Amino acid sequence: MRAQQHRFIDLLRGRGVDVVLADQAPGSYGQHYTRDIGFVIDDVFVVSRLHSRRRQGEFAGVRRLVERIERVAYLDAGTIEGGDVMLHDGLVLVGLSEETSPAGVDALRYQLDQLGSERVVQPIGFACGGIVHLDDHFNIVAPEVALVHPGVFDDAQMRWFAEHFDVIPVTGAEAAAVEVNALALGPGVVVVAERSERIAAELDTRGIEVIPVDYSEVTRIPGAFRCSTLPLARASTVMPSPGGQQFERGLGDSTAVDLDLHSAGAGGEFAAGR
Repeated sequence: MRAQQHRFIDLLRGRGVDVVLADQAPGSYGQHYTRDIGFVIDDVFVVSRLHSRRRQGEFAGVRRLVERIERVAYLDAGTIEGGDVMLHDGLVLVGLSEETSPAGVDALRYQLDQLGSERVVQPIGFACGGIVHLDDHFNIVAPEVALVHPGVFDDAQMRWFAEHFDVIPVTGAEAAAVEVNALALGPGVVVVAERSERIAAELDTRGIEVIPVDYSEVTRIPGAFRCSTLPLARASTVMPSPGGQQFERGLGDSTAVDLDLHSAGAGGEFAAGR
């Protein structure tokens, strides 16, 4: 598992991303999925309220990194985890999974209002129980392109996805293998599991560069590429997409490629799991 993680980190660094390993949090022995500890919305780092008591000490591992961020928001109610949060076109999409509560969504909405954010917080519901995080069943992998596992969403939610994205349906077996949990390295570059051959082919037909990586030992926990990275700092330089449309790289009015990018180029900064 550690060897696979280091190969993934080498890939990120090779693509210009600054990777900072989280500190070891005292008493946290499953401290691998840093995505859940917090999330960045525009220039605000939001500290998550983790649902699992055994995970609540993990924030100590990124405290020194968060201290470098000028604007930090702490929520005062409910639970919410980074694996349930995505950005899309002025929206903050939040999955109502087992780890994120309606009270947590309300607390996030209140904090963003207090900070003057114009983003709209939109909950995403599920048609069944047992969902750990949104990004295991829905993931925006490129501007206007999303992987979706239809088996866990109702018809109304699927219609909303179809109205806003070029949807690539994912099978139950692929979702169970955590293949939805890919990571966008940029507007047209996606890291996927080595075994995700069908998904890779779908992305390739859309002109998206696919980087297959063996993460099979890591996903035994389970979790994958998006889970084990926590974006810390994003730029908002407007860049043209391959199709000519304009979209933001990173934050701002991003079409939700969930990646940190420095304004100077294709770099970024992540906190990786310990």
